[in-house]
Amino acid sequence: MPGAAGLAGAARRHAVGLSAVNGLVDAHGNAVSTSSRAALEATERALWRMMSFYGTPLDDLDAAIGADPGWALPHAMKAGFLFGLTEPSLQSDAARALAEAERLGAAASERERGHIGALQRLAAGDWAGASAAWSALSRDHPRDALALQWGHLFDFYRGDAALLHQRIALALPAWTHADPLRPYVLGLHAFGLEESQRYAQAEAVGREALAGTARVPWAIHAVAHVMEMQGRYDDGRRWLAGWRPDWGAADGPQVNGFAGHLGWHEALFALEARDHAAALDAFDAYLRAEANEIGLQRVDAASLLWRLQLHGADVGHRWRALLDGWHLDDTQAGDSAFNDVHALIALLGAGERQRAEAWVAASIARSDMRPYWNREVMRTLGAPLMHGLLAFDEGRFDDAAEVLSALRAHAARLGGSHAQRDVIDQTLLAASARGSRRAAGRALLEGRVRVRPATPLVAWWGDTLSDASIVVHP
Repeated sequence: MPGAAGLAGAARRHAVGLSAVNGLVDAHGNAVSTSSRAALEATERALWRMMSFYGTPLDDLDAAIGADPGWALPHAMKAGFLFGLTEPSLQSDAARALAEAERLGAAASERERGHIGALQRLAAGDWAGASAAWSALSRDHPRDALALQWGHLFDFYRGDAALLHQRIALALPAWTHADPLRPYVLGLHAFGLEESQRYAQAEAVGREALAGTARVPWAIHAVAHVMEMQGRYDDGRRWLAGWRPDWGAADGPQVNGFAGHLGWHEALFALEARDHAAALDAFDAYLRAEANEIGLQRVDAASLLWRLQLHGADVGHRWRALLDGWHLDDTQAGDSAFNDVHALIALLGAGERQRAEAWVAASIARSDMRPYWNREVMRTLGAPLMHGLLAFDEGRFDDAAEVLSALRAHAARLGGSHAQRDVIDQTLLAASARGSRRAAGRALLEGRVRVRPATPLVAWWGDTLSDASIVVHP
């Protein structure tokens, strides 16, 4: 494994020794196969947008294509951005962009062809293969921010905490303090540390990323995750409020594309405090149906409403509004077990039992037609979890608790973060409380307070599961 000096040397060699077809290198020393500085500058803006979530990169990529129609990379970047949204309605647009990148690929550099190859795997459903391809690119080109960004994203989608940490940790020594994208790479590193349960390091790195002038919502997000996992709900509320101008001020210069997810985190802190009114306010500000444009936002909305309902809140019309805006049909199922599970939650929340059962059948059947990652995850985790949720909705709480208990140890492979997958434990606690497995529910809660402080939500679960409060360990 190369050390810091070796990686830094690799970065220097790419900056001064690896020439592109036309001799240009990007701002991070990577060879590019364009002679157009205008096209190169446009892709740099697009890359920053991908990492900062300020606007979408599509207009910048179109500008790059206009400046150099023969350059494959802007088409590949467009394909990767669209694939990365995991939005079924955008897959055909992503495939067309990838096809154009493939057509132009013969004139591309080795590094750019590596991205096209990774995207081909992604398009085929081989998320793990795409992740491995970006890992190989990062080893040879540690300052390829695109490889780090996309690899990190699909590590996250696959719940691979080890790679979330290792991918960025190996490349980081090559990133100098002078590089304007270094804070964004630090933000990725902070999140990987958090998902690897290195909480003190994660918070320190996240704060370092935010210490300069760069606006880095992913770093804000990483520190919020630390506070969530440590039960620091008051700290978390203050943290997000203090950084709101950078991510979600409605009257700010530009609402960030990450605002919906950070608003979800704000609601989680309110839920931990048993402040349902504040959680609903956050939902209405950032995750209401009218604000949702893609499925990833609706996933957060469904998860939040489900938790609120489990915790005894009245969510009113919000389920119906969310589902009416989602326009779910069978063609959208089968690409991501994580997304499919949350769509099921929305259907159950809105009382659409018949549609929910049909959705489960479609998700399983369509995932089984595709090879690679999602088919395996659906078979081993997604399908059982969906059937457990159906059992819960039907009032078969002991059956639901048995299924959810069996899944917990392997739930990471479903994808998402620890905080997102906590919806499984929250449902398990509710199933235990409503059925006959209260002792198992209390044991689960005891385990929770061994690793994080007792909070008002924990106390509420304790009262719900038992006539006496649980024993809280220091």
